[in-house]
Amino acid sequence: MAVPSSEALRQTPLHDRHAEAGAKLVPFAGWEMPVQYGGVREEHLAVREACGIFDVSHMGEIETSGPEALRVLQRLLSNDVGGVAVGGAQYSVLCRDDGGVLDDLFTYRLGPDRYLTVTNAANHEKDLAWFRDHAGGFDADVQDAHDRYAMMAVQGPRAREIVQAISDAPLPLRMTAATRLLAGREALVCGTGYTGEDGVELLCSPADAGPLWDELLRRGAAPAGLGARDTLRLEVCFHLYGNDLMEERGPIEAGLGWCSKEDTGFIGSDAVRAARQAGPTEKLVPFTLTGPGIARQGNAIAGGGEVTSGTLSPSLGIGIGMAYLPAGRSEAGTEFEIDVRGKPRGAVVASKPLYRKEHDG
Repeated sequence: MAVPSSEALRQTPLHDRHAEAGAKLVPFAGWEMPVQYGGVREEHLAVREACGIFDVSHMGEIETSGPEALRVLQRLLSNDVGGVAVGGAQYSVLCRDDGGVLDDLFTYRLGPDRYLTVTNAANHEKDLAWFRDHAGGFDADVQDAHDRYAMMAVQGPRAREIVQAISDAPLPLRMTAATRLLAGREALVCGTGYTGEDGVELLCSPADAGPLWDELLRRGAAPAGLGARDTLRLEVCFHLYGNDLMEERGPIEAGLGWCSKEDTGFIGSDAVRAARQAGPTEKLVPFTLTGPGIARQGNAIAGGGEVTSGTLSPSLGIGIGMAYLPAGRSEAGTEFEIDVRGKPRGAVVASKPLYRKEHDG
């Protein structure tokens, strides 16, 4: 996803603040993004113990509106969008006809006939074209809303307290969203996140992003980069598109059958139903290493399978990851070996999530 030169990279509205703070900026999905400030471990633990703030303005947004907006989204998204109330949020995947996953998405219902779907940065243009291609013939409008928003994720045990202090009304609960004035600036506040901690995601106008970022830092949120975002999500087994999800695999083998409601008739639903009924030949599983070493994406597994994500867990102090294993070897407690740069490293299939709150302290 990196591009050849920094001149070609897009920058978020908060880019200058990251540079001034001494962040290490790297190419990511066509954007120049902060991977870390003081250090990944420090930022990771700040989120686990107090509050971190991430610039996620590289994520894309698609607005679907009109009398048949719901019909369009029921056709596109794997989950039952009809069950989402106004002000609700829902996770789903976008599938090809053969069930392969094009992206995983969050959709917020902003009004009776108005929805906002957040895409992964690397997939935004592809997703937008897919939405538009399949909205033809429906009385619905699909708009690229990315330029309307900057996006920040405020996560951690103190996140709600810090954001609530500048809000004009109580913050929305988990898996809901509502418009609020934050320090006098309008923002869509969403009770979602990607860290396993409580918190909110804020979508605001690009012009308001800098002042809100500064105010949240002043009140105790610590800036965190993509490095900590990855270690945090992996500790709680949240999928990363391009690692754990891809077009060549479907939601059943990825453990996302819970958000795949085939009866809605979404694109790919027949293939997903068939995979559910037959049972997948491979399953995505979390694992921990039983000794030293850090597994990485692409590491081969003895007897079949491949690591999709791997890191050293800052909270647990051991190597962790996710991998596709043959279904017969996917039960928790199953031991296996990973080829890590030519060295066999012992690992064991674990249960989700890898990190739980009882590990605190």
